Amino acid sequence: MVPDVPSHAVDEGFWYSIPEPLADRVEVGSMVRVPLGGRRVRGFVVDLSQRDAARLRDIAQVSGRAPVLTPGLIDALRWAANHYVAPVGPMLARAAPPNVPPVAPKPHTHHAERTEHALRDIVTAAASKRRHRPVVALGHPPEGMIDLARDCLAANVNLIVVAPTALEVEALTAAFEAAGVGASAVLPDMADKDVTGVWRRVRHMATVTVGTPRVATWAVHTPAIAVAVEESRRSMKDRQTPTLAVRDLLLARSKREQLLAVFAGPTPSAELMGVGPDVRRLGTGRLWPLVEVVDRRDDPPGGGLLGEAARQAIRAIAPNGSVFVYAHRRGYSAASRCVRCRELRVCASCGSRPDPSDTCARCGAAIGPCVSCGHDRFEPLGAGVGRLVEEIGRIVDKPMVGPMEARRAIRVGTERDLPRLSGRDLAVWVDADGLVRGTNYRAADEALRIGARLAGIVSDRGRLLVQTSDPAHHAIVALRRADPVGFHEIEIDQRRTFGYPPAGELMVIEVRDLDDVDVAGSELIAIGGRATVLGPAESQRGVRWLVQAPDLDAFKLALRPVVDRWRNTGASVRIDADPIDL
Repeated sequence: MVPDVPSHAVDEGFWYSIPEPLADRVEVGSMVRVPLGGRRVRGFVVDLSQRDAARLRDIAQVSGRAPVLTPGLIDALRWAANHYVAPVGPMLARAAPPNVPPVAPKPHTHHAERTEHALRDIVTAAASKRRHRPVVALGHPPEGMIDLARDCLAANVNLIVVAPTALEVEALTAAFEAAGVGASAVLPDMADKDVTGVWRRVRHMATVTVGTPRVATWAVHTPAIAVAVEESRRSMKDRQTPTLAVRDLLLARSKREQLLAVFAGPTPSAELMGVGPDVRRLGTGRLWPLVEVVDRRDDPPGGGLLGEAARQAIRAIAPNGSVFVYAHRRGYSAASRCVRCRELRVCASCGSRPDPSDTCARCGAAIGPCVSCGHDRFEPLGAGVGRLVEEIGRIVDKPMVGPMEARRAIRVGTERDLPRLSGRDLAVWVDADGLVRGTNYRAADEALRIGARLAGIVSDRGRLLVQTSDPAHHAIVALRRADPVGFHEIEIDQRRTFGYPPAGELMVIEVRDLDDVDVAGSELIAIGGRATVLGPAESQRGVRWLVQAPDLDAFKLALRPVVDRWRNTGASVRIDADPIDL
């Protein structure tokens, strides 16, 4: 039994005896109450064995009528605990329902005809309990999802759909309902009783369920298919320890359970493509509407945030159509270009877009003059929502433009506004270079993902206009061609050069209120082995180290007691395995 205690010291669990009255209720995966250290705690049964019970304490209580975990799910969550350097007990607890589940519902058989669709053979494999490698389904959900849901129900296969946000959960659920497919939604603000009710159905019968990332940890009635929608989105990975990513958990579960993993969306991540998935298309034709790339090097210096091509496009569409202008979210600095040669300003050492400082945020090299012509004056290419609204208001009637909440013909917003938009006649990406050349190693991947999302809000007859000073960059080329697979062939090869995921592993360790930072750094180096330990560096959360190696398994194992010791002194520790941001 592994107790639900936030400490690595109890990860291996303890043996308890099963009293006779509970003998027929305790199984692997059961949720129990046990005495531990003078108190009763919740725990999870992970193994059963014949042992001498004379010196063992009794299990005090069994919660619920059936196990809340399955052996395969336990193995996957143990893997996740090790990978993310998290205690096993709380990781297992993430899969449990908020309330003690009632008796299992009666099985229900669905009567429906199976349909032909792009993932038909995946459903057949699941129904036959055959394994299948992870599937990348290129498309824009709910495209392909309704046919998949109908086929799953007809074949008595459980379908779990994991969406990034509550807004998208509601939209997908509504699409299923409109097509006559009953689906249960799991939203962040649902009452515990209602969440437990959905959990109970997912655990014991074939159904269609759509939820936010929490449902990715749930035990499921098998056979099952789990679909992650846009797994590369930031909201598909927890920000706090354990920094669990839906993609990695579903990949781990697909190896250990009768659960097939499908990843739907227009742009899979490099990490996902690195595992060699089975790539499918959900529809025909282009993955997203027309993309027009405008080379800003042709614009004269001092021309403003919008080039002439963007100005003309907005003027042409705005009187009778709808326009969305994309601004980088808070935290991204604008890209800039040399006022003499009009080339994009980049770090001479690593090629990233430098923030306004004397050193590169990615590699630490000194930022000097223009790498193309040596000039030292630059002008910004991007700005926030307010400045863009002001500039657009000078080229059209001011009442026509405003931020998202203003509901004008021309709206200016950020990525968080995209789920609320569709059918735009024109979308304008003002500063693609600010993302493409970002300081993070995932910058190009992020840029393609956001560009595809922008293209996805455009109508079939509309277009996305992209302003860039680097039109030959592989992210821009892939966006124009609607070719994410070709992009990753180049991207993964470049990451392999630097040992970045998926070719290697990265980890960020952030600590606040630590007594002696120098001693802590020495501890990390001592357990690092062949891993490279960089830091400490100041951060908003205290100090941080970056650890890199082809494989960090040994380091993570040695790190567990170190983290416990730091936390016992009152320090706050955040471990970010596979960090999105460095």
